[in-house]
Amino acid sequence: MSLKGKTALVTGGAMGIGLATVKRLLKNGVKVTIWDLNQLHLEKVKEDLSNYSESLFVHVCDVTDYNRVDELIEKAFSEMNRIDYLINNAGFVKEGELIERDYNDWEKTIEINLNSIVYLTQKVLPKMYDNNFGHVVNISSASSTLGVPNLAVYTATKWGVWGFTESMRFEAQKRNKNVKFSSVHPSYIKTGMFEGAKLGFLGNLIVPLVKDHDVIAKGIVEDALKKGKYAVLRPRTLRLSILLRGILPDKLFQQLMKIMGVHNSMSSFKGRGN
Repeated sequence: MSLKGKTALVTGGAMGIGLATVKRLLKNGVKVTIWDLNQLHLEKVKEDLSNYSESLFVHVCDVTDYNRVDELIEKAFSEMNRIDYLINNAGFVKEGELIERDYNDWEKTIEINLNSIVYLTQKVLPKMYDNNFGHVVNISSASSTLGVPNLAVYTATKWGVWGFTESMRFEAQKRNKNVKFSSVHPSYIKTGMFEGAKLGFLGNLIVPLVKDHDVIAKGIVEDALKKGKYAVLRPRTLRLSILLRGILPDKLFQQLMKIMGVHNSMSSFKGRGN
């Protein structure tokens, strides 16, 4: 499926997975609106992608500020006429045991990773239904397939994103609308938000680190948008965790997670300093 002439809104689009996705969309002839909290990064993106100036719109946005979100949705419709693709990529992670962190950290995680996705989707979806065309891509995580110590609330939001995406997929089908929903599930990426996080030796053999953000961006553009896949897992071997969780007795599954290094995967976590 060709994406040329389509339009897209990408949240958290000034770095990481978001920026890599923006670049791929622009190369495919898509007009793109980027929202990001970091104005300096947005300005750099606008400068670096100046060759696409007529197809690129950038705006500072905190996705939990719903008044600002409402304002910029109208702006996106004004600048691009419509929103064909919504890429809910903005995310936040705070590692640590539940009892170690202030509740505000957990509240922020839930607001950014889950609530903002629900709100933005609800605002954009009616016009997608009216046009009988659209695709919402929500960035979940490999952690949506199993529990991860020191990431309990983050993991909960990503399970929520997957469940929300699945449910919305069926709602659109129930309405007989040509509006698709996809969830994307990246494992740990070598750089960026999860820099320093890693599995043990066996874990890395089964689920190797994702080498860069473009691997995920390629999955979003080529598999989700072009091929309509409803779940994009990277690396693809993540499907094994879903399979093993379903067929193994819990005690054996927990032992396997320990051997793979899941329980200590955040011990060397650095991130990008949220």
